[in-house]
Amino acid sequence: MHVLSGGAAAAVVQGVQAEFETRTGSRIEGTFSAVGMMRDKLLSGAPCDVIILTQPLIEQLMASGHVVAGSARSLGRVKTGVAVRSGTPHPPVRTRAELHAAMSAAKGIYFPDPDKATAGIHFMNVLKALGLDETLRSQFRVFPNGATAMGEMAKSTESGLIGCTQVTEINYTEGVDLVDVLPAEFELSTDYTLGICTASNKPEQAQMLADLLSGSASEAVRRQGGFEF
Repeated sequence: MHVLSGGAAAAVVQGVQAEFETRTGSRIEGTFSAVGMMRDKLLSGAPCDVIILTQPLIEQLMASGHVVAGSARSLGRVKTGVAVRSGTPHPPVRTRAELHAAMSAAKGIYFPDPDKATAGIHFMNVLKALGLDETLRSQFRVFPNGATAMGEMAKSTESGLIGCTQVTEINYTEGVDLVDVLPAEFELSTDYTLGICTASNKPEQAQMLADLLSGSASEAVRRQGGFEF
């Protein structure tokens, strides 16, 4: 069973994997990264049974015939947050001024791909709005997806680090702490939605997996990570 998913939902897939594999005897082969990259993989012909992207991207794929019409199921909404390495001070980031100060003071700013990752695209726009996209460019530490960005920040020995990505990718990563969500004027709440791929050769198993991912079997792990529904 092939799953292509935005990184924000990686732990949700992993949370139901054992139950699905026990019930079906099929293995889940999951690939997790920026939603734009996952969409491009599907369009380029990568095998996929279930895909998890943002709601607008799933709707586009239904319109193009790559996702079964009517198969979309929301996993919940995820906000974008600010993170620091565990054990380091939590700067205030509740206002525009506080966020500007926190970013300006950082020696390294970790975030996902500003071209293909939902949180990366949004965060770059926030930096532009704050007038920091050019002045802080040397501090940028950019990675293909938020989970990788947070994992690398957790492992770094640098001081004065800060990051921004979906709260799920922060909460599910050991070694980093969620400081807060972005200020209200910069808030981004993303609806992560799954769809069953029309090219799936195991549609019944794909439906079973979709039910596990969007139903009570995954509710606890979704809530723990920061999904809101």
